[in-house]
Amino acid sequence: MATEYGQGYGRRDRTGFGWAGGEEPARRHVLPAGLRAPFEGRTWREFGYLMLSLPISIVMFTFAVTMLSLGAGLLITFLGIPVLAVALAGCRGLGALERTRARALLRLDVADPEPLRRPEPLRPHERSGALSWVTALLRSGASWRHLVYAIVHFPWAVFAFSVALSFWTYGWAMLTYPLWQWVFPMYVGVGGIQLYGDGTHSVYLDNPFEITVTALVGLLITLATPWILRALTTVDRLLVSGLLGPSRLATRVVELESDRGVVVDTAAADLRRIERDLHDGAQARLVNLAMDLGLAKEKLAQDPEAAARMVDEAHGEVKTALQELRDLARGIHPAVLTDRGLDAALSAVASRCTVPVRVEVDLPSRPAPAIEGIAYFTVSELLQNISKHARATRAVVDVWRVDDRLLLQVADDGVGGAAVAKGSGLAGLAERLDAVDGILVVDSPPGGPTRVTAELPWRG
Repeated sequence: MATEYGQGYGRRDRTGFGWAGGEEPARRHVLPAGLRAPFEGRTWREFGYLMLSLPISIVMFTFAVTMLSLGAGLLITFLGIPVLAVALAGCRGLGALERTRARALLRLDVADPEPLRRPEPLRPHERSGALSWVTALLRSGASWRHLVYAIVHFPWAVFAFSVALSFWTYGWAMLTYPLWQWVFPMYVGVGGIQLYGDGTHSVYLDNPFEITVTALVGLLITLATPWILRALTTVDRLLVSGLLGPSRLATRVVELESDRGVVVDTAAADLRRIERDLHDGAQARLVNLAMDLGLAKEKLAQDPEAAARMVDEAHGEVKTALQELRDLARGIHPAVLTDRGLDAALSAVASRCTVPVRVEVDLPSRPAPAIEGIAYFTVSELLQNISKHARATRAVVDVWRVDDRLLLQVADDGVGGAAVAKGSGLAGLAERLDAVDGILVVDSPPGGPTRVTAELPWRG
């Protein structure tokens, strides 16, 4: 059975747990999509959007062209630059209106563009003035994209308005023609040619066959209109998202800043965990060991047997402290991962799980060390969750490569109900994967089974 997740990579299910397949099937409608499309709210919203586009685009086009022409003409004076800045500011305001309209009628959620970045004042404590505002507007790529939208959208709005209104009115008019054809005056004519008092004539459909054919043609146009509207609004969606939203570079910068924050927070949390483990574990044991050895040294001459017992206890403390230090070092970065790769490292982790785990690693080569470490800790944390919460009887770890992506899947036959809730361990794991352009997908219906799939860049 093929499964899909992440960016669409599939893999044959070898877990044997009988996955249900994820989302619930959509509710079935009595009418097929083609017949109910003319009456759906989406069709009417898109038609309203296209009807509003023409008057709004006229305002935007007139404002943009007038202000741009005026500013360009005044560039020979000092007034041209401020006029251009006002034009860009006005286009940004109209762009905000367009994003709101697209959000309300097209259900297209476009983020606001990057804010204006005013240049830093030359002197400390100096306030930014109008000049910095003008400079920020002229340097902003988003402002110029708004201006381009105001100019480019006008001819498209005229075309889309004409096409949408023509199909909409002709379709419904012809479909409902049998209901209103009686409004035409009934003059006597020959062969369907109606003669009027002024000598003019027109064709009048007055027999059942002609009326039926007209209604059928109107039905076809009406059924095709929703799909024509969707095609037209697809262009509007591209224009709004491409010109009125944040640029790809700005979006990527925001993502990288967010990822950097996640990485810094994760590193700080790991350092705090290591410090806490050292302070509460190995350090405390070593302090007790030093005290016990001091007491044993004092008793060595007076009570050799008691001193020997204390030394024996201290020996046990040394073994425990060494084991804790070994576990701590393995938690930082296991040596087996560096020496032998994911296959051996994951097998070692699986051997410490409370349920039987089958590990299958199918990798042609080793990924980048950082990605390998993240994959290791991801599987380790998921197996810990299985040991603590899943109440499972068996689990499977599967790791493979597809193109330039490393995929791993941890499955169990436990009680299910796992979710990426805010503040949970899975949420923190998802944030850590997202910091390196990874994806975490959790499929865990109540009652089980559970399947957690992680996708990481290869970068090897």
